[in-house]
Amino acid sequence: MTDVAPQSGAPEIPDKLYFKIGEVSDLLGVEPYVLRYWETEFTALSPKKSGTGHRLYRRKDVELLLRIKHLLYDRKFTIEGARQTLHEEARGPKTRTPKATTVQRDLFSIDPLPEIRRELAGILEILK
Repeated sequence: MTDVAPQSGAPEIPDKLYFKIGEVSDLLGVEPYVLRYWETEFTALSPKKSGTGHRLYRRKDVELLLRIKHLLYDRKFTIEGARQTLHEEARGPKTRTPKATTVQRDLFSIDPLPEIRRELAGILEILK
């Protein structure tokens, strides 16, 4: 996997064996229901369950969650785009194929708003 949390403000993961969902939620700055939802969307994410049914995340789970959050929140990927990116990263650089993630990267590498404003201004001129 590439850099787990490329953003400069990435939280430091405490040196523990297991983390409860509340701890991971606080660490990532997202609500616990978001973590539970991500579990349904990303099959690589599978925390263990305690005897009482509580989720116990391992360090690798927390690192994966940081990567997912980065892709979704910072890079603005869709769930599908993030899933494909993680899948491609897991396969390694030799088998990478340009797909939706490349399109998303191209779309969001620059701010689209100036171009949208120009297009809307052009439409407005046509309608006058």
